Amino acid sequence: MKRRTILKVSSVTAAAAAMGILPKIAWSQTRWDLANEYESGSLHAETDRVFADTLEELTGGDIRITHHTGGALGYASVDHFDAVGDGALPMADTLLTQLGGINPLFELSSLPFLVADMNEARILWEIAQPYYDEVFRANNQMVLYASAWPPSGIWANHTVRTMDDLDGLRIRTYDANGTRTFRESVARPNQLSWSDVIPQLQAGGIDAVLTSAEGGVAASMWEHLRAFTEINYASPLNVGHINLMEFEALPQDHQDAVMEAAQAANDYTWENVPRRVEQNYEELAQQDVDVETAPDDEVMEHLQQAADSVIEAWVDGAGSAAEEILNEFYDRVGRG
Repeated sequence: MKRRTILKVSSVTAAAAAMGILPKIAWSQTRWDLANEYESGSLHAETDRVFADTLEELTGGDIRITHHTGGALGYASVDHFDAVGDGALPMADTLLTQLGGINPLFELSSLPFLVADMNEARILWEIAQPYYDEVFRANNQMVLYASAWPPSGIWANHTVRTMDDLDGLRIRTYDANGTRTFRESVARPNQLSWSDVIPQLQAGGIDAVLTSAEGGVAASMWEHLRAFTEINYASPLNVGHINLMEFEALPQDHQDAVMEAAQAANDYTWENVPRRVEQNYEELAQQDVDVETAPDDEVMEHLQQAADSVIEAWVDGAGSAAEEILNEFYDRVGRG
């Protein structure tokens, strides 16, 4: 997908340069496509644009990025890892938890009820990023920045206040952790990629969606579901990642610019989650979406009990790295 164009110097200028009259000059421009399964109005697409705009400014326009949101290139998040590693895509912004089949560490950010707030979610990311990057680098790519999700809740045609509201709910989950958690409860989970959510709602295959208010607003979810229940289930991450050969082909100053732009994008996403949460709830009010912020204790206790067994099973399957990450996380947030 990448197109690199060398702007040719005119024959007169080239001849003059060869005679030493002018310095030899070559202008190199790099063009990258960036795939994102989520909508152009999402915080993730916004974060991608911060990265791209910063990088273009730092390189004086030498590196420019074309954004392809809403899965426009035909790739879902689950496809991005292989596509970027193989060079079919130079870059992607990917829901990390969709890659749990590649390595269970990628399910970390979606462990249910592990983080209490976005500050803890950022701490978890900072601890885990080197572990993530090791896996990405082993597959010819590297992690650049996080692209954060606000906490997940339940979109449905009714709020989930009681166990009866949860019973038999055919709910879309976004990874194995969510599927296991809701299977342990009285709901009926179905793991789906984001691009399949609206078609399944339209076809009647599901009647609820596990995602954030952010995800619902980006997809105008109120056209299909009229209620959102805040359960602070998890704060899963997207990550921006790049083909390693694309990155290493750049001159050092451009590599430095990529890393500086990545840090700007990373800071932006974490700093702007609270703003987006506030905007999302304002939009839900304008769309007359019924919002429940206090489900019965019985519902929350039931889900959290189901989550405990999911986390234990995840640690067993993910090995020593999982234990290292969680131990450091618990120490840093004061739960050690």
